[in-house]
Amino acid sequence: MIRRLMPLARLLGPHRWLVITAILSGIAHHLVVLASAGVGAWVVSRAITGASPDDLRGGLIALGVLLPLLAVTPWLESYLAHVAAFKVLADVRGRVYSAFDRLAPGYLLERRSGDLGSAAISDVEQLELWFAHTLSPLVSAATVPVAALTALGVFHPTLAVALAPALILLALVPAWLRRRAETQGAELRARVGELNAEAVDTLQGLRELITSGAGTRQLDRLAVQDDRLLEAKLAHGRRSGLEHSATNALTTFGLLAVLLTAALLVTGGTLEAVFFPVAVVLAGTTFAPVVAVTDVARDLNLVIAAGDRIMTILNTPAPVKDLVDQPPPGPISPHVAFTGVTFRYGTALPDAVTDATFDIAPGETVALVGHSGAGKSTCASLLMRLWDVNAGSITIGGHDIRDYPQDDLRRLITLVPQDVYLFNIPLIENIRLGRPEATREEVVAAARAALADEFITGLPDGYDTLPGELGARLSGGQRQRIAIARAILKDAPILVMDEAVSNLDSESEQEVAAAMTSVRRNRTTLVIAHRLSTILTADRVVVLDGGRVAEIGTHRELIETPGAYSTLMAAQLTGSGRA
Repeated sequence: MIRRLMPLARLLGPHRWLVITAILSGIAHHLVVLASAGVGAWVVSRAITGASPDDLRGGLIALGVLLPLLAVTPWLESYLAHVAAFKVLADVRGRVYSAFDRLAPGYLLERRSGDLGSAAISDVEQLELWFAHTLSPLVSAATVPVAALTALGVFHPTLAVALAPALILLALVPAWLRRRAETQGAELRARVGELNAEAVDTLQGLRELITSGAGTRQLDRLAVQDDRLLEAKLAHGRRSGLEHSATNALTTFGLLAVLLTAALLVTGGTLEAVFFPVAVVLAGTTFAPVVAVTDVARDLNLVIAAGDRIMTILNTPAPVKDLVDQPPPGPISPHVAFTGVTFRYGTALPDAVTDATFDIAPGETVALVGHSGAGKSTCASLLMRLWDVNAGSITIGGHDIRDYPQDDLRRLITLVPQDVYLFNIPLIENIRLGRPEATREEVVAAARAALADEFITGLPDGYDTLPGELGARLSGGQRQRIAIARAILKDAPILVMDEAVSNLDSESEQEVAAAMTSVRRNRTTLVIAHRLSTILTADRVVVLDGGRVAEIGTHRELIETPGAYSTLMAAQLTGSGRA
């Protein structure tokens, strides 16, 4: 178990000295408790046997010195351990959030958002048990009994021998149930993550559940996850109860062993009667740090499971890594070229894009069209280097995009996505997302260009309005225009629009299309398009079919030639409305 916990020590970072000081305070506290108990028992024993006040003076002075330490050392241990734990937890949360950024989007697509949220919050908080409540007592439990056994051995070696088996067995209780504990801990943390994920799904999909009458079925799914969590908790509780019973039994056995041994030694004349209560009290006090550790150790399986989940996130290699630390020198021409690009999302999956070759000249707008699953969004993701190509290359200004640090590459590109995500922060900050230093005047100018200023100023708090979670207080068209305002404000030389007008009504679509025409001027623009009205704004069209480039040309050239494009357009003209 300790071996599984050791990787957590790497999380201490600059706070290790706080933890070391807390551990030393904990050891000092238990030694003071041991000394106070022994001296106190000796004073009482001497007093009962008729010792004079002068005979007791030394013991009373020792108690007077020890009692203040008895108050200060546990406070110091607890304070320092908790300060260190809270600092470590804050650092770990930051590292987990950074890992999410580093691993996006590939790794995050394999995990449910509620489960990831549980890892970032609940699992991290679970580590407090180790850093604040276990680490220091564990070291104390390994050192204090040695001092106690030594003290008992000074009185008589047989006392130490009588106590040692109980202490050893007590320390082995967690190891005895280790495998079961680790399995149950992993199961419990996984069930918590699954229930969180299901709850997030329920909250985010309430509208669909209500309108489709599926609320009862979703509640049934939640109940299933809740029952699984209950089963995991009951199993954890049964094992914890077994450990508690074993701990109590062994503690009682140890005390009785010392009590009987001391009594025999006193009756045999090999131990002074005055040391009888001292030996018994020392034995009882010796168990305190060990019992404290076994108490918290019953939940260490949860810490191990939480730590494993966190370390998995932190240690997972990024799907895309920076190969350089400086961008190519000189001014970069926003000329984009795909050359023989092949990519698949997994080794067991088919190619999403195969041998794709096309380019976008500076200032040119190219529309990517094709059936759903043809590879349009994949091409946009590859351009932004959310994944690396398996073969071929993508260049900007003649330089492979892998020759740019990711931050520099993404400063060259701005995205207007199909599904716009708004944070529940003021709209002005949502628009500033890609350029946080922008002035209010620049934000307003961008909103006006995106035809968003009018509806924003009509809101109760204007640009300081909170859009709600996922932008729920705004319409789809309003969210889309906020995204367009973001893109305008960022002012990157390359623009990627993923069906950027798909959520607007016809009138708003025409207005935004007019605004975007001027915004696209002198910018390299890749439009992932389905609607004919969007395609007609492009200078050229690249048709994807099954991940391959089927045709390239202008709308007029392609519509007059039988092929994939004319078939797509025919489908629109016959009523499907989308390619």
